[in-house]
Amino acid sequence: MGHGNHGCLHTLCGVYTKSPFRRLGNSLNFLQRGLYALILTIVFQNTLIAQTQYLYKDEVLSNDKFRNEINVLGQELQEKTGIALRIIMIKKLPDGVSIVEYEKEVMKDFDEPTILLSFSELDTQVDILANDPSLYEYFDKRQVLSPVSSPVQAFIISVINARSFDGFVEGLSNYGGTILPILSLRNKESESDAGKFSAGMYNGYTDIAEQIADVKEVELIHSAGNTNKDTLMLVKILFYSVVLYAIYMYIRKKLYIRRQENENK
Repeated sequence: MGHGNHGCLHTLCGVYTKSPFRRLGNSLNFLQRGLYALILTIVFQNTLIAQTQYLYKDEVLSNDKFRNEINVLGQELQEKTGIALRIIMIKKLPDGVSIVEYEKEVMKDFDEPTILLSFSELDTQVDILANDPSLYEYFDKRQVLSPVSSPVQAFIISVINARSFDGFVEGLSNYGGTILPILSLRNKESESDAGKFSAGMYNGYTDIAEQIADVKEVELIHSAGNTNKDTLMLVKILFYSVVLYAIYMYIRKKLYIRRQENENK
Protein backbone atom coordinates (compact mmCIF):
# COMPACT_ATOMS: atom_id res chain seq x y z
CA MET A 1 0.00 0.00 0.00
CA GLY A 2 2.76 2.35 0.92
CA HIS A 3 4.48 1.68 -2.32
CA GLY A 4 1.22 2.05 -4.18
CA ASN A 5 0.45 5.26 -2.42
CA HIS A 6 3.94 6.50 -3.15
CA GLY A 7 3.42 5.72 -6.80
CA CYS A 8 0.06 7.48 -6.73
CA LEU A 9 1.55 10.48 -5.05
CA HIS A 10 4.36 10.51 -7.56
CA THR A 11 1.79 10.44 -10.33
CA LEU A 12 -0.23 13.15 -8.70
CA CYS A 13 2.92 15.14 -8.12
CA GLY A 14 3.78 14.75 -11.75
CA VAL A 15 0.35 16.02 -12.75
CA TYR A 16 0.44 19.05 -10.51
CA THR A 17 4.03 20.04 -11.21
CA LYS A 18 4.00 19.70 -14.99
CA SER A 19 0.40 20.61 -15.92
CA PRO A 20 0.51 24.34 -14.90
CA PHE A 21 3.53 24.95 -17.13
CA ARG A 22 1.91 23.17 -20.03
CA ARG A 23 -1.26 25.17 -19.57
CA LEU A 24 0.75 28.36 -19.28
CA GLY A 25 2.63 27.51 -22.46
CA ASN A 26 -0.62 26.76 -24.27
CA SER A 27 -2.08 30.03 -23.02
CA LEU A 28 0.95 31.96 -24.21
CA ASN A 29 0.75 30.30 -27.61
CA PHE A 30 -2.95 31.12 -27.80
CA LEU A 31 -2.29 34.75 -26.84
CA GLN A 32 0.55 34.96 -29.34
CA ARG A 33 -1.65 33.64 -32.14
CA GLY A 34 -4.40 36.03 -31.07
CA LEU A 35 -1.96 38.94 -31.09
CA TYR A 36 -0.79 38.05 -34.58
CA ALA A 37 -4.38 37.83 -35.75
CA LEU A 38 -5.18 41.19 -34.18
CA ILE A 39 -2.17 42.82 -35.85
CA LEU A 40 -3.11 41.35 -39.24
CA THR A 41 -6.71 42.51 -38.78
CA ILE A 42 -5.62 46.07 -37.94
CA VAL A 43 -3.23 46.19 -40.89
CA PHE A 44 -5.91 44.82 -43.21
CA GLN A 45 -8.52 47.28 -41.94
CA ASN A 46 -6.15 50.23 -42.28
CA THR A 47 -5.27 49.14 -45.81
CA LEU A 48 -8.95 48.67 -46.64
CA ILE A 49 -9.83 52.10 -45.22
CA ALA A 50 -7.04 53.74 -47.22
CA GLN A 51 -8.15 51.98 -50.37
CA THR A 52 -11.80 53.00 -49.96
CA GLN A 53 -11.13 56.68 -49.24
CA TYR A 54 -11.74 58.19 -52.66
CA LEU A 55 -11.35 61.66 -51.20
CA TYR A 56 -7.87 60.51 -50.30
CA LYS A 57 -6.51 63.78 -48.92
CA ASP A 58 -8.41 66.93 -47.99
CA GLU A 59 -6.67 69.95 -46.48
CA VAL A 60 -9.14 72.44 -47.97
CA LEU A 61 -12.81 71.61 -47.33
CA SER A 62 -13.23 69.17 -44.41
CA ASN A 63 -16.85 68.75 -45.51
CA ASP A 64 -18.48 65.47 -44.48
CA LYS A 65 -21.23 65.71 -47.11
CA PHE A 66 -18.70 66.28 -49.89
CA ARG A 67 -16.52 63.41 -48.64
CA ASN A 68 -19.50 61.04 -48.44
CA GLU A 69 -20.71 61.88 -51.96
CA ILE A 70 -17.24 61.33 -53.42
CA ASN A 71 -16.74 58.05 -51.55
CA VAL A 72 -20.15 56.67 -52.54
CA LEU A 73 -19.67 57.46 -56.22
CA GLY A 74 -16.03 56.33 -56.17
CA GLN A 75 -16.90 53.00 -54.61
CA GLU A 76 -19.65 52.35 -57.16
CA LEU A 77 -17.33 53.28 -60.02
CA GLN A 78 -14.56 50.96 -58.84
CA GLU A 79 -16.95 48.07 -58.18
CA LYS A 80 -18.39 48.34 -61.70
CA THR A 81 -15.27 49.25 -63.71
CA GLY A 82 -12.25 48.20 -61.64
CA ILE A 83 -10.89 51.77 -61.80
CA ALA A 84 -10.31 53.82 -58.65
CA LEU A 85 -10.92 57.55 -59.13
CA ARG A 86 -9.53 59.58 -56.23
CA ILE A 87 -9.27 63.23 -55.24
CA ILE A 88 -6.49 64.98 -53.36
CA MET A 89 -7.05 68.57 -52.24
CA ILE A 90 -4.09 70.24 -50.56
CA LYS A 91 -3.50 73.74 -49.27
CA LYS A 92 -0.10 74.22 -50.89
CA LEU A 93 2.50 72.15 -52.69
CA PRO A 94 5.83 71.59 -50.92
CA ASP A 95 8.52 74.06 -52.00
CA GLY A 96 10.20 73.05 -55.24
CA VAL A 97 7.71 70.25 -55.94
CA SER A 98 5.44 70.35 -58.99
CA ILE A 99 1.90 69.07 -58.83
CA VAL A 100 2.82 66.13 -61.09
CA GLU A 101 5.73 65.18 -58.81
CA TYR A 102 3.42 65.37 -55.82
CA GLU A 103 0.85 63.17 -57.57
CA LYS A 104 3.47 60.57 -58.46
CA GLU A 105 4.51 60.35 -54.82
CA VAL A 106 0.90 59.90 -53.67
CA MET A 107 0.31 57.33 -56.41
CA LYS A 108 2.81 55.00 -54.73
CA ASP A 109 0.10 54.23 -52.15
CA PHE A 110 -2.03 52.41 -54.74
CA ASP A 111 -1.55 49.16 -56.62
CA GLU A 112 -4.87 48.99 -58.46
CA PRO A 113 -5.67 51.07 -61.60
CA THR A 114 -5.99 54.60 -60.20
CA ILE A 115 -6.73 58.07 -61.52
CA LEU A 116 -5.90 61.07 -59.32
CA LEU A 117 -7.75 64.37 -59.63
CA SER A 118 -5.56 66.87 -57.76
CA PHE A 119 -6.08 70.43 -56.56
CA SER A 120 -3.71 72.83 -54.79
CA GLU A 121 -5.51 75.88 -53.44
CA LEU A 122 -2.71 78.42 -52.94
CA ASP A 123 -0.86 77.28 -56.08
CA THR A 124 -4.14 77.54 -58.06
CA GLN A 125 -3.35 74.31 -59.90
CA VAL A 126 -5.49 71.39 -60.99
CA ASP A 127 -4.21 68.22 -62.65
CA ILE A 128 -5.18 64.64 -63.47
CA LEU A 129 -2.71 61.75 -63.34
CA ALA A 130 -3.21 58.03 -64.05
CA ASN A 131 -0.85 55.29 -62.89
CA ASP A 132 -1.36 53.44 -66.18
CA PRO A 133 -1.23 55.26 -69.55
CA SER A 134 -4.07 53.08 -70.85
CA LEU A 135 -6.45 54.73 -68.34
CA TYR A 136 -6.33 57.97 -70.33
CA GLU A 137 -8.34 56.18 -73.01
CA TYR A 138 -11.39 56.24 -70.72
CA PHE A 139 -11.67 60.02 -70.36
CA ASP A 140 -10.66 63.25 -72.09
CA LYS A 141 -8.16 65.00 -69.81
CA ARG A 142 -7.86 68.06 -72.05
CA GLN A 143 -11.61 68.57 -72.09
CA VAL A 144 -12.05 68.14 -68.35
CA LEU A 145 -9.27 70.64 -67.59
CA SER A 146 -10.27 73.17 -70.24
CA PRO A 147 -10.76 76.70 -68.86
CA VAL A 148 -13.63 77.13 -71.33
CA SER A 149 -17.08 75.61 -70.81
CA SER A 150 -18.89 76.09 -74.15
CA PRO A 151 -18.09 76.18 -77.91
CA VAL A 152 -19.44 79.74 -78.21
CA GLN A 153 -17.14 80.87 -75.43
CA ALA A 154 -14.25 79.03 -77.13
CA PHE A 155 -15.02 80.86 -80.39
CA ILE A 156 -15.04 84.29 -78.73
CA ILE A 157 -11.81 83.63 -76.85
CA SER A 158 -10.14 82.28 -80.01
CA VAL A 159 -11.10 85.39 -81.97
CA ILE A 160 -9.64 87.61 -79.26
CA ASN A 161 -6.49 85.67 -78.38
CA ALA A 162 -5.46 83.59 -81.41
CA ARG A 163 -2.21 84.77 -83.03
CA SER A 164 -2.44 82.43 -86.01
CA PHE A 165 -5.02 80.45 -87.92
CA ASP A 166 -3.76 77.21 -86.42
CA GLY A 167 -4.09 78.73 -82.96
CA PHE A 168 -7.62 79.82 -83.80
CA VAL A 169 -8.60 76.32 -84.95
CA GLU A 170 -7.02 74.74 -81.89
CA GLY A 171 -8.84 77.16 -79.61
CA LEU A 172 -12.19 76.22 -81.16
CA SER A 173 -11.81 72.63 -79.98
CA ASN A 174 -10.68 73.53 -76.47
CA TYR A 175 -13.93 73.63 -74.51
CA GLY A 176 -16.12 71.52 -72.26
CA GLY A 177 -14.20 72.21 -69.05
CA THR A 178 -16.03 71.14 -65.90
CA ILE A 179 -13.63 72.40 -63.22
CA LEU A 180 -11.75 75.60 -64.09
CA PRO A 181 -14.80 77.59 -65.30
CA ILE A 182 -16.31 77.15 -61.83
CA LEU A 183 -13.09 77.71 -59.88
CA SER A 184 -12.54 80.98 -61.76
CA LEU A 185 -15.91 82.42 -60.72
CA ARG A 186 -15.80 85.42 -58.42
CA ASN A 187 -17.54 85.03 -55.11
CA LYS A 188 -19.83 87.53 -53.51
CA GLU A 189 -18.32 89.36 -50.55
CA SER A 190 -20.29 87.24 -48.09
CA GLU A 191 -19.29 83.92 -49.68
CA SER A 192 -16.19 81.82 -49.07
CA ASP A 193 -14.18 79.94 -51.68
CA ALA A 194 -15.21 76.59 -50.21
CA GLY A 195 -18.46 76.51 -52.20
CA LYS A 196 -16.86 76.89 -55.60
CA PHE A 197 -13.99 74.56 -54.65
CA SER A 198 -16.41 71.76 -53.75
CA ALA A 199 -18.64 72.44 -56.78
CA GLY A 200 -15.73 72.56 -59.23
CA MET A 201 -14.00 69.44 -57.95
CA TYR A 202 -17.25 67.51 -57.66
CA ASN A 203 -18.17 68.45 -61.23
CA GLY A 204 -14.79 67.33 -62.50
CA TYR A 205 -14.94 64.11 -60.50
CA THR A 206 -18.38 63.15 -61.78
CA ASP A 207 -17.45 64.16 -65.33
CA ILE A 208 -14.48 61.77 -65.32
CA ALA A 209 -16.54 59.04 -63.63
CA GLU A 210 -19.33 59.34 -66.22
CA GLN A 211 -16.87 59.21 -69.11
CA ILE A 212 -15.27 56.05 -67.69
CA ALA A 213 -18.71 54.50 -67.17
CA ASP A 214 -19.75 55.34 -70.75
CA VAL A 215 -16.66 53.66 -72.20
CA LYS A 216 -17.12 50.65 -69.92
CA GLU A 217 -20.84 50.61 -70.79
CA VAL A 218 -22.07 50.64 -67.21
CA GLU A 219 -24.60 52.88 -65.48
CA LEU A 220 -23.73 54.83 -62.35
CA ILE A 221 -26.68 55.12 -59.97
CA HIS A 222 -25.00 57.78 -57.84
CA SER A 223 -23.84 59.98 -60.71
CA ALA A 224 -24.75 63.66 -60.44
CA GLY A 225 -25.55 63.99 -64.15
CA ASN A 226 -28.19 66.70 -64.33
CA THR A 227 -26.73 68.58 -61.38
CA ASN A 228 -23.49 69.04 -63.29
CA LYS A 229 -25.34 70.24 -66.35
CA ASP A 230 -27.35 72.75 -64.35
CA THR A 231 -24.19 74.13 -62.73
CA LEU A 232 -22.41 74.48 -66.06
CA MET A 233 -25.50 76.06 -67.58
CA LEU A 234 -25.40 78.68 -64.85
CA VAL A 235 -21.74 79.36 -65.67
CA LYS A 236 -22.61 79.75 -69.34
CA ILE A 237 -25.50 82.11 -68.57
CA LEU A 238 -23.22 84.28 -66.43
CA PHE A 239 -20.56 84.33 -69.14
CA TYR A 240 -22.98 85.20 -71.91
CA SER A 241 -24.56 87.88 -69.74
CA VAL A 242 -21.15 89.51 -69.29
CA VAL A 243 -20.43 89.27 -73.02
CA LEU A 244 -23.81 90.74 -74.00
CA TYR A 245 -23.41 93.54 -71.46
CA ALA A 246 -19.94 94.33 -72.86
CA ILE A 247 -21.34 94.42 -76.41
CA TYR A 248 -24.19 96.64 -75.28
CA MET A 249 -21.80 99.09 -73.59
CA TYR A 250 -19.52 99.09 -76.63
CA ILE A 251 -22.39 99.92 -79.03
CA ARG A 252 -23.74 102.53 -76.65
CA LYS A 253 -20.35 104.23 -76.45
CA LYS A 254 -19.96 104.20 -80.23
CA LEU A 255 -23.42 105.75 -80.70
CA TYR A 256 -22.65 108.40 -78.09
CA ILE A 257 -19.38 109.34 -79.80
CA ARG A 258 -21.08 109.51 -83.20
CA ARG A 259 -23.88 111.70 -81.81
CA GLN A 260 -21.34 114.03 -80.23
CA GLU A 261 -19.50 114.32 -83.53
CA ASN A 262 -22.72 115.15 -85.41
CA GLU A 263 -23.64 117.83 -82.87
CA ASN A 264 -20.22 119.48 -83.16
CA LYS A 265 -20.44 119.80 -86.94
